[in-house]
Amino acid sequence: MSSTTIGKSQSNGQVPTGAGGVTINSSGSARQAAITAVTNYQPSSPPMNFTQTTTQQLFNANVFSKAVMKDRLPKPIYKSLMKTIESGDKLDSSAADIVASAMKDWAIEKGATHYAHVFYPLTGSTAEKHDSFLTPSGDGSAIAEFSGSQLIQGEPDGSSFPTGGIRQTFEARGYTIWDVTSPAYILENPNGTTLCIPTAFVSWTGEALDKKTPVLRSMQALNTQAQRILALFGKTDGALVSSTAGPEQEYFLIDRNFFFARPDLLNCGRTLFGAKPPKGQEFDDHYFGAIPERVLAYMLECERELFKLGVPVKTRHNEVAPGQYEIAPMFEFANIATDHQQIVMMVLSKIATKYGMTCLMHEKPFAGVNGSGKHVNWSMGSSSQGNMLDPGETPHENAQFLLICAAVIRAVHLYQGLLRAVVASASNDHRLGANEAPPAIISIFLGDQLTDVFEQIKGGGANSSIPRGTLTVGVDVLPPLPKDAGDRNRTSPFAFTGNRFEFRAVGSNQSIAGPLVAMNTIIAESLDYCATELENATAGDPSKLNSALQTLLADIMEKHGSIVFNGDGYSDEWHEEAKKRGLLNLKTTADALPVLKEQAIKDLFSKYGVLSGRELESRLETYLEQYCLSVKVEANTTIEMARTMIFPAAIRYQSQLATTCANLKLIGYEFDTDTLDKVTELVKALQDSIVDLETAMSNHDCADSIAEANYYCNSVIPAMNFVRQYCDELEDYVADDMWPLPTYQEMLFIR
Repeated sequence: MSSTTIGKSQSNGQVPTGAGGVTINSSGSARQAAITAVTNYQPSSPPMNFTQTTTQQLFNANVFSKAVMKDRLPKPIYKSLMKTIESGDKLDSSAADIVASAMKDWAIEKGATHYAHVFYPLTGSTAEKHDSFLTPSGDGSAIAEFSGSQLIQGEPDGSSFPTGGIRQTFEARGYTIWDVTSPAYILENPNGTTLCIPTAFVSWTGEALDKKTPVLRSMQALNTQAQRILALFGKTDGALVSSTAGPEQEYFLIDRNFFFARPDLLNCGRTLFGAKPPKGQEFDDHYFGAIPERVLAYMLECERELFKLGVPVKTRHNEVAPGQYEIAPMFEFANIATDHQQIVMMVLSKIATKYGMTCLMHEKPFAGVNGSGKHVNWSMGSSSQGNMLDPGETPHENAQFLLICAAVIRAVHLYQGLLRAVVASASNDHRLGANEAPPAIISIFLGDQLTDVFEQIKGGGANSSIPRGTLTVGVDVLPPLPKDAGDRNRTSPFAFTGNRFEFRAVGSNQSIAGPLVAMNTIIAESLDYCATELENATAGDPSKLNSALQTLLADIMEKHGSIVFNGDGYSDEWHEEAKKRGLLNLKTTADALPVLKEQAIKDLFSKYGVLSGRELESRLETYLEQYCLSVKVEANTTIEMARTMIFPAAIRYQSQLATTCANLKLIGYEFDTDTLDKVTELVKALQDSIVDLETAMSNHDCADSIAEANYYCNSVIPAMNFVRQYCDELEDYVADDMWPLPTYQEMLFIR
């Protein structure tokens, strides 16, 4: 007689009949329904017509831009605002009524009925409070009003957002404050539009409850110290020096049917279970590959909406992992880049639903393939100086650049722990050091050219720079290419990439505000140190500058050069070498966040007026709480899914295997029970691991937030990992038609 193997079902959905009359019935699961829906996907709306308007017409179409202000505001008011925006002059509050009136008229012409103060609380997400322009009049009608006081100040609840103890629940008052340096914009909805006004968010006591306020403070501190450096080189025009940023956003797209069939994605943003598929990213065939038509349509609409909001998106492409993509803007002032980055995340998420997809910005939604980062390209400059991190063709002769670069090296070495802390989160812990992400050890990549220059400086003086070359490939019809003086390094968390530093450790789901605050402040401190040393050494005599500069640069590289590493950050050898160099290796959020308690960090932020001691403590408490809550939600979801979805499927398969074995034995048919034995072993191990995780969740009584974070890190997460281990092994055994969850193979490759 012929026998039927009980295993993975055929692609046509038919399931085999087991020997002895045991039939494996299709479960009619959400997974199967999702697969059917995905494979039958049809666009729900006609394609957009992109020929009606050009990119130039679209850009800033919904922004109360400088051009709009120049056209609508009285000349003195416009000039006053430009001094604030472009030079950092104090805002003239008396102009607010005129600006508000012009802004209201412009917004109403674009269909707005409401205005919203948009702010960024410590959750890292975007918050907004909407108010109508309409005000009832005495005759029973209503008029549209928007005053200067309404523009400048709003009052959302100051206790319902994370405050880290700054505000108690019964203390509700908080204020939003108009950020004139970031332009207002119109947000469109199918049923109307809203005027959105970027703001800062502070408590009634004046302490920052948001991400924006410290960014603005840190930019002010950076400008103050940079002006001292420029003055040493005789550059005293006073043009505002600002930090600039260009964050590259990586993200995954999966079909919404798969998303809703996975409680872990729905609740946690990442898969808590999932066996490795037969094919992952090992062929490198997705990276920079042809963009799938459905995804490209989505990208085009996202870019269209972002152009209208003034976001200068430049690049789009497939990333390394299947289903992973990237969008990158051009450089902007750091505070505007922060606002625009939040808009990018909002638009990516919103538009995805129109195309039947979900945008995943978790740092590691799928184990075993690349995670997603948000590489923050950082530089500084002014209208008169341009980019102050541009080394030019001969960096060894560019004294100002070398000084600023050395200040960055010193800052990163002294405050490596802070840089690790500001990228710390439960989600980013899964990414750092794995599949293309940099390790948790903070180091600087300078490249061959700059490393050589600074080595010369340490030896007594730099006299040459490795020149750029010309690349030829031996094909006559291909033109020769200018070749950079050094290669790039994908494993470095803080890499110099030609005219900027790229902070590659930032997570894809994070606000860039925290990293920018840290970079601006530590570099302001380092510029302060350098300016003070040079001012003391020269005593106002410019002729002494070169000698003093050489001494200072050599001293910085002698004391802080250990932070420079141009090699493979993934290698075991680097981890050993970093330890010898005294560099920190803070592998988890629980290890990293306590850095914010150090007195040196408190003194740093306090000295430059960026964060008070109380504000810094509030952030530590908030981030520790967010870490613990994230792990708690993941653990609860793990228990629920393992117990109610995976365990029942495994038991059903085990039962059918056992019945088949028994029936075959009755008719004298020898049947190998290895599979049954393995499944039984895994089912038992899964049961035990669920109990262990429940025990870990219930048996902790921690003295403080740091202790609680360590408990979740060292006890709860390992218990979760054991549950996953057994579930993922069972996925490779349980019959395909019985497995309840969309698999990695399906989510990453079915589009």
